[in-house]
Amino acid sequence: MRCDEIIRICEELAPANLACDWDNPGLLAGRSDREVSRILLAVDVTDEVISQAEEWGADMIISHHPLIFKGIKKVNDSDFVGRRILRLIRDDICCFAMHTNFDAAPGCMADTAAEMLGLSETEVLETLGTLPDGKPYGIGVCGSLPEQVTLMELARRVKEVFNIPGVSVFGDLDSGRKLIRAAVCPGSGGSETGLALLKGADVYITGDISHHEGLDAAEQGLAVIDAGHYGIEHIFMPIMEKYLGKMLPREVKIRRAADIFPQKIV
Repeated sequence: MRCDEIIRICEELAPANLACDWDNPGLLAGRSDREVSRILLAVDVTDEVISQAEEWGADMIISHHPLIFKGIKKVNDSDFVGRRILRLIRDDICCFAMHTNFDAAPGCMADTAAEMLGLSETEVLETLGTLPDGKPYGIGVCGSLPEQVTLMELARRVKEVFNIPGVSVFGDLDSGRKLIRAAVCPGSGGSETGLALLKGADVYITGDISHHEGLDAAEQGLAVIDAGHYGIEHIFMPIMEKYLGKMLPREVKIRRAADIFPQKIV
């Protein structure tokens, strides 16, 4: 199956036009007419991921984060991005990214995270636009927890649900306060903290929260559970594995990259 045919199927799930204007999803390296029989799914296109693709004989990597994010003026071996691009081209491996379009698309990153947490009566956290059917789409989800829980109970649940080694928490873990409404924004959600407050959330589950963002949120009554940038977004791989497994012919093999958390907790 050709690379461009697979891309069309991916974009049926998460159309490219749903991406934020600062983003860079799409085919970032490789030939659109490349025949693909093996796809490796990854969150980031690291040296280790490319090595896994090479060892398995993958023809295509589908990642969440774009390998090329900012504009580059040259591709050579003087920097790590250039070296990765050269490896991909040398090995004839296509590299395709689904980033904020996957974050925003219905049924993808945020909706799946909310479903895994059992949220109900959900709404978009940060609306980016409206779909042809009139429904809003955007970044993150806010909704009601399945039952009232303490911050400690929810922090432990987040660890368990997303299978992550640990979380950071801003808020009083010992207060016994019952949380009812939660906002979730997979990835880096510091800029949406104010929106979580406006939506009436008691707790905000996201990643990459700075000291001041977390402190300010807690001072305003919003507890924050920081699961790390990778912590929630690694669900990209099983979501895409399930989707492509249904949409692609059996002869196209799909494999997830090894789940390696880039940030270690010591």
